[in-house]
Amino acid sequence: MMNRIRRPSDFFSGLIFLGVGVLAIVQAMDYPLGTLRTMGPGYFPILVAVLLCGVGLTLVGKSTAGEGEEAVTISLWPLLLVLGGLLAFALLLLKAGLFAAIVLLVMIVSGASGTYRPLASAALALLLAVACVAVFVLALGQQLPVFGEWFDVLFR
Repeated sequence: MMNRIRRPSDFFSGLIFLGVGVLAIVQAMDYPLGTLRTMGPGYFPILVAVLLCGVGLTLVGKSTAGEGEEAVTISLWPLLLVLGGLLAFALLLLKAGLFAAIVLLVMIVSGASGTYRPLASAALALLLAVACVAVFVLALGQQLPVFGEWFDVLFR
């Protein structure tokens, strides 16, 4: 079967979509579906998961058609920066707060691009941090600390 796969990136992306979709379906089966008129809490997650499976099947099917692609190389440094940024965000969210965690996340992850521009990254980080605080904390009322306990000394 591997020699029939002409686009490995589509094939493996499709498998990831399929895997996430199947896991979401299995997880959402514990919730009642309801009907179209009165949708239950499991209706939307299962609908999204089925769509993910559809995208996955489409990508797997597409991987066997058309011309082949050149081998794809994965750069380790950008991958590590993205994973490090996500880990830093997860570790800092409660202690440093949403604002600082987002600023640090953007500053770390923006280093993964080939052209790192510190001023542009800082401007983007501040803009995203303000937007996330406005949307998640102020508009949606999420119980996230804007500035965590590390900043308590500044705001007393």
